[in-house]
Amino acid sequence: MKILLSAYACTPGEGSELGMGWHWAVEIARLGHEVHILTREGNVDAVLRGIAELHGLQLKVHGYDLPRWSRWWKKGSRGIRLYYLLWQLGAYRFARRLHAELGFDLVHHITFAVYRHPSFMGRLGIPFVFGPLGGGEDTPSALLPSLPLRGRVVERLRRAANRAASLDPLLRATFQSASLILYKTVETLHQIPRPFRDKCICVQDVASDSAVLAAAPSLGDGTRFLYVGRLLYWKGVHLALRALAELRREVPDAQLTVVGDGHDRAWLQGLARELQLDEAVEWKGWRPRDEVQGLYASHRAFVFPSLHDSGGTVVMEALAQGLPVICLDLGGPGAILPEHCGLKICARGRTETQVVADLVEAMKKLAVDARLRQELAVNALEAAKRQTWAALVAGAYRKIDAQLAAQ
Repeated sequence: MKILLSAYACTPGEGSELGMGWHWAVEIARLGHEVHILTREGNVDAVLRGIAELHGLQLKVHGYDLPRWSRWWKKGSRGIRLYYLLWQLGAYRFARRLHAELGFDLVHHITFAVYRHPSFMGRLGIPFVFGPLGGGEDTPSALLPSLPLRGRVVERLRRAANRAASLDPLLRATFQSASLILYKTVETLHQIPRPFRDKCICVQDVASDSAVLAAAPSLGDGTRFLYVGRLLYWKGVHLALRALAELRREVPDAQLTVVGDGHDRAWLQGLARELQLDEAVEWKGWRPRDEVQGLYASHRAFVFPSLHDSGGTVVMEALAQGLPVICLDLGGPGAILPEHCGLKICARGRTETQVVADLVEAMKKLAVDARLRQELAVNALEAAKRQTWAALVAGAYRKIDAQLAAQ
């Protein structure tokens, strides 16, 4: 097939949505399809360099962007939603001209992968695949009191936005025009209006990069735990800090390495001081991706108690280095963590005190039980070897082909 891939975010060698757009493009092409990536003009040079390193793939890139004078809207994220909506509208018009010239068989919207953001690609008059989508997750009510005031306000606004999204005529038109809707989490499926759920299928968008798989499971000497990600209230780092303070009463040398930065760094560092964790937490800030890869092997386990991530790229990165994962049973991390590769904490309907107590118990198990820790580490690496981008995209397109054939 000749496939148009709508990927606003698409850059080789990156994580999160930028990397996701690129990996989907490459693996779809490896299935034998001719893939045309439609992305932002600013991504084109990097994508062309990535294509130049590949051989024998039918992979092309087309850049589109709004006029330069309009780009100030998205600086500092102040107008990113409006900018993105206008980009989607302009990209559709650009795609319509491409389709008239090249004649695509399928259009697939990949990024941004948030169900609240409409796409106009279904108007091309060819089969349209929308997703995998996330964004329907939110912080469980019982855990809202654990957040700072700003976080509690934002979370309530997020819930209101999720409810209002089902009434958005542009979004409903997108769902209506989609031949197939891919969703990442059950929470997102529940946000999609019922009339459109019969064309929804579950497809994950987090996989391991076979080029960076560890040769052997992490040894995990000592009792150092690792967190990698943005320092935002909803990432649950505050829960990890409270758990660490409790754990150190029984495991005095337990420590936490925090890699990343974000708006809530000052709040989290203040909490660490309040909990007397000054000597127990190392704040590394942002680090290059290759440096972060090297950190996995020197830690006991990866702690990622996010409250509403749709994906969980760093969870898969940890598994790919043979590092057991401790996470909550929420959103993407809860969905993608395979059994016997870590410890999953029940968080639905439970208070901060209860969740922290279970985090303490999980961290303690991995700190003191070397056999359990090694067993989970071996399983983690084996799971990552199975869940590569090649396997994920091939499996997704088997589902897509079967569903489209049945329509």
